[in-house]
Amino acid sequence: MAVGKSLMGPSNTMHKLAPDITSNVTIPFIHIGDATAQRIQAQGYRRVGLLGTKFTMEEDFYINRLRAHDLDVLVPPAQERADVNRIIYDELCRGIIAAPSRRRYQGAMAALVARGAQCIILGCTEITMLVGQDDTSVETFDTTAIHAETAADFSIG
Repeated sequence: MAVGKSLMGPSNTMHKLAPDITSNVTIPFIHIGDATAQRIQAQGYRRVGLLGTKFTMEEDFYINRLRAHDLDVLVPPAQERADVNRIIYDELCRGIIAAPSRRRYQGAMAALVARGAQCIILGCTEITMLVGQDDTSVETFDTTAIHAETAADFSIG
């Protein structure tokens, strides 16, 4: 989607293709990871918990982008990552909001906080359908909202 004189892709997982996109355009690309990292840094956090699709949680394209902003990124252990991913694709993408899944996410967030996460990145557009600020003891960062706000700020100068 073109925004003013910039380009953005409103999906955390699809930012895996950011290098291919940026190598083929001449206008700025607003990276969702950069926008999120900058917002987190502005709040003074350094150690973050990350929830998202398995690609976002397990592959370097997103985590390394956050690390480039000097953030320490924690992800859930393998079984929790699998559950988080399954809930996204099997439930949230289908509009299913289930209490057991909410409890699973709350547990995953609590475990990240227990490991030292100062905040939680809700790194998938669908996650906020299930959980939000009231579901954890630390601040959450909705990457979709942050990305949209960053693009709007960019477009108005």
